[in-house]
Amino acid sequence: MEVNWLSILLSALTPLVMGFIWYHQKVFGTAWMSAVGMTEEKAKEANMGLTFGLSFVMAVLLSFFLLNWNNGPGQEGIYDTFTHGAAHGAIAGVFIVMPLFITNGLFEQQSWKGMWINIGYWTVTLAIMGGIVDAMNHWPNELVM
Repeated sequence: MEVNWLSILLSALTPLVMGFIWYHQKVFGTAWMSAVGMTEEKAKEANMGLTFGLSFVMAVLLSFFLLNWNNGPGQEGIYDTFTHGAAHGAIAGVFIVMPLFITNGLFEQQSWKGMWINIGYWTVTLAIMGGIVDAMNHWPNELVM
């Protein structure tokens, strides 16, 4: 099985691009900042090189997870599509991201608004990431031992 490295790169860049759009002031940025208590001053204190660098590494890990989850035995051929991968990504958003974010959010006493903004971001982002890796990788439909 050979990995299409371009798919991993594109998939891993997706959270950064989507984050720029999703958390833009004219989309959910203002509401998110208010919901999580973020200020412009606090945001400027972040080490953005470290933040973006580690975020990219985490996105590479997510890309490999989605690649392997989308391309298991029996999931090739007609299922080897952007739509199939996007469905897997959205399922991960609903059944993995949502329970984790709500559980943490409840214990951290976060606002529901902030939780839902983040859950929406990750569900859409994982759907796009899953679609990219599934559409760009074509593995044989056999279990390799």
